[in-house]
Amino acid sequence: MYEKELNSYRFSPDQEPTDEMLRQIMKEVAEDARISNQKATETYFARMRKNAAAKQNKWAKAIENIRNGK
Repeated sequence: MYEKELNSYRFSPDQEPTDEMLRQIMKEVAEDARISNQKATETYFARMRKNAAAKQNKWAKAIENIRNGK
């Protein structure tokens, strides 16, 4: 019943959450934020690695063209 009660709770001036409910809500929000931050960090670094590889290839081609006199 507690989980059902927690899931149905809505913040309102008429009904204050219990300390236990507030603790659980904050715990779930913190976990969601941690997961979201982890995914964003992974996406950022994957994009950074991809961009670095593209620039590295570009410079390698430019250097090769200079060596070949193009």
